Amino acid sequence: MREFSASSLESVRPVGGLADAVFDRAAEEPGAIALGWKDENGQWLDVTAAEFGIEVLAVAKGLLAKGVRFGERVAIMCRTRYEWTVFDFACWTIGVQVVPIYPTASAEQITWILHDSQATAVVVENEINAMTVARTMSRLPHLRHLWQLDAGVLPELLDAGTSIDDATAHRQRQAVVPNTVATIIYTSGTTGPPKGCVITHGSLMHQTDTVVSRWDPVFHSRKNDQASTLLFLPLAHVFGRMVQVAAIRGGVRLGHQPELTASALLPDLATFKPTFIVSVPYIFERIFNSSRRTAEKAGKGEAFDRAVSVAVEYAEAVEARAWGTGPGPSARLRLRHQFWDRLVYAKLRAAMGGQLRHALSGGSAMKRSLGLFFAGAGISVYEGYGLTESAASVTINPPERTRYGTVGQPIPGTTVRIADDGEVLVSGHTLFKGYLNDEEASRQTLRGGWLYTGDLGSLDEDGYLTITGRKKEIIVTSGGKSVSPLLLEERVQDHLLVAQCAVVGDDRPYIAALVTLDPESVKHWLSMRGKPSLTAAELVADADLTAEIRRAVMAANTLVSQAESIRTFRVLARPFTVEEGHITPSLKLRRNAIAEAYAEDIEALYDKRP
Repeated sequence: MREFSASSLESVRPVGGLADAVFDRAAEEPGAIALGWKDENGQWLDVTAAEFGIEVLAVAKGLLAKGVRFGERVAIMCRTRYEWTVFDFACWTIGVQVVPIYPTASAEQITWILHDSQATAVVVENEINAMTVARTMSRLPHLRHLWQLDAGVLPELLDAGTSIDDATAHRQRQAVVPNTVATIIYTSGTTGPPKGCVITHGSLMHQTDTVVSRWDPVFHSRKNDQASTLLFLPLAHVFGRMVQVAAIRGGVRLGHQPELTASALLPDLATFKPTFIVSVPYIFERIFNSSRRTAEKAGKGEAFDRAVSVAVEYAEAVEARAWGTGPGPSARLRLRHQFWDRLVYAKLRAAMGGQLRHALSGGSAMKRSLGLFFAGAGISVYEGYGLTESAASVTINPPERTRYGTVGQPIPGTTVRIADDGEVLVSGHTLFKGYLNDEEASRQTLRGGWLYTGDLGSLDEDGYLTITGRKKEIIVTSGGKSVSPLLLEERVQDHLLVAQCAVVGDDRPYIAALVTLDPESVKHWLSMRGKPSLTAAELVADADLTAEIRRAVMAANTLVSQAESIRTFRVLARPFTVEEGHITPSLKLRRNAIAEAYAEDIEALYDKRP
């Protein structure tokens, strides 16, 4: 058993509630830029601290006028947009608990969350969302209000709130203390119905204030500039919520972008010009792949690959110097790096707004090579690890000694322990209070002051954590061999053509895999080889494409023993989707759902021993 602790920061002592920061800053720095808001013409407009405070207070008063009371729950179901942040802080102003819901959730999931949380009101984005909720309202006796953003709910609440004086709302705010519940975030769950994680104002304040204090240098592109970030992670996820709260409490200019795709994101990065971003590895992978496709189309694929190699080599040399195991980049390497910086890296940074120099990554594991490439290209990515149950971050790589390929050290005030069976245990100030209406699950997850994460991992001698898999996702073959699928899946997904990989083999004689394809990469791959457009059926049967996927599988197999290796695979015509229930909104595989939906494909993998 190994354990590593990080002492709490003396400057982080949560008092009051989350909304206090809005009104404190409005009073102290009324003209400071708090947020950026994009109008219907695509132009970014500044929102000052004073303007944001006025709007938050007005919506809070409108909620009171509509009968929403301290301690009640209001659900929000929409994409990441400015209005969500206004509603969050308006609710927290009057002690209302917010229940986020993914707009992609199924009708059954929405009904379950609204019923389990006993939400008295729900804010949705559009008519489709409203119709989904309306069909289930007869089964939701506590739900009194259904409000639609695109149908003008904000003006309605602002008008209603004029009957409430400011002092009434502020009295509610002054009753909020760190132990007051701020939000119920439902885990997307790979099995069973979602469970509501009860998270307090204090947990979110300690989490975000610690990250802001400890990692403040990485939020800036140059000394004394105003930090800014473009939030594109779902606000229904704890990671996106942490970014939102940290930005408002830390004085970071915050913008919102609702589409989690590189094609939609890059134009807004270019115009908003953030100094840092917080993302998931998927986005960094898509930006990298998009850049490489552009270079290859221009006949510069080989040059791009050389630039990548130099960036990785340069970043490895910098990393070695930080750890005292090397002298740093040589004079020759520095010259090569400068050459490719002018031709490649500077263009990549310009495409991401030009001011971006740092990023935080979490949600899933990032390839070491990808992290090194971005660092070598002038954008240092600090990988971390966390859960909904820990109010987001548990560990993050420190900027002064990043260890690529790990998820870093415990954040201040947190202890990480590796149990005898390899499970990662967490103790600290940010842990949730338990699962709503589920005492048994709470007791199983919180034991003796420790959060039992269900993740498997290891701590090195310096306290850097590496996640190796999920305890419940261990596959046991019919021969009794235990296999963690995560390592194999991530390595197969390293291939440009692969979107997803699901390893199977429970109670089977050997390990196999289902593989889905990345449409954009496949389209580019076909065009570069002079192949015509193929139907889905033709594509999965294409011998050249099958050979490419086989190479990805063989690369993954080099990481494990023969008994753990993928013996055969099947390429699927369509990707796993949230809408069909194959993956969670945070892109984790729902293995049981995949096994059921693709039972025939899996059976075919075992019809004949390879």
